[in-house]
Amino acid sequence: MGNPRARYTLEFKMEAVRMVRNGQSQSATAKILGISTQSLNSWIKADDAGKLNGAGKQVTPEQMEIARLRAELARVKMERDILGKATAYFAKESV
Repeated sequence: MGNPRARYTLEFKMEAVRMVRNGQSQSATAKILGISTQSLNSWIKADDAGKLNGAGKQVTPEQMEIARLRAELARVKMERDILGKATAYFAKESV
């Protein structure tokens, strides 16, 4: 997945944790952001303990926006698929 030596800013880590807390799965978030699920899990644990901190790798605002948009797209696709299945279920039931 991600570079084992990569260092991420506090803002990047906080955004990743926020995505998980807003309902995105850890594996999907890690895949979207290009990080390992182990890193993401440790960031969540550190945030829970109030010890989340950043490091030297700079993440540009454009990269953050791209990550946010990818997460939103994944969420919208999931919602679309759920609605499609619900529509098919109710159409079959009313016949």
